[in-house]
Amino acid sequence: MTTHRSPKTAGHPAPSTQPVERAVTAALLLSVIAGLAWIVGMIYTVLGWPF
Repeated sequence: MTTHRSPKTAGHPAPSTQPVERAVTAALLLSVIAGLAWIVGMIYTVLGWPF
């Protein structure tokens, strides 16, 4: 009795997924930088606020 086996996949991802992965990584990096800049701006604003 034979068993069904799916075909072996290539060791590397398809070439079409690479640009999407780069775009997602770039977007995440930019969002982290923007978030850090916002936090620093808020701290600067609060520290400069007249009490």
